[in-house]
Amino acid sequence: MKIELKPIGFVRTDVEKVPRHWTVSDAKGAIVIEDQYKEGLKDIKPGQRIVVLFYFHQSPSFTHDLLVQKPKHSSEYSGVFNICSPVRPNPIGMSIVEVLKIEDSIIYIKGLDMIDGTPVLDIKPMTERTTYDAD
Repeated sequence: MKIELKPIGFVRTDVEKVPRHWTVSDAKGAIVIEDQYKEGLKDIKPGQRIVVLFYFHQSPSFTHDLLVQKPKHSSEYSGVFNICSPVRPNPIGMSIVEVLKIEDSIIYIKGLDMIDGTPVLDIKPMTERTTYDAD
């Protein structure tokens, strides 16, 4: 099976030291969306939180010995699927950021934990858990 993903845009920021995770970030930047996807930004509003799926384009290649890793902020080792390491079998990241404003095809955001030039694969609305009927 072959899976091909194409970026819908790229992160732009002048932040030199990006926070390690969106939950501890107040860093600001922008997501510049390719013109062909601009209409897909309809109804995204300032103050809204969005989920950004991105590609860890500068991560080293994954090897089997990295199935268990020790994050820099921890003294314990953990499985790669239980941590947010950028070194993973499929180098896909996820962040939840706050929309500050939208101008044309640029989403200005806060809570950035991606470096300048990071390819954005998708954007989804952040939704809170809801209760569904069992029907």
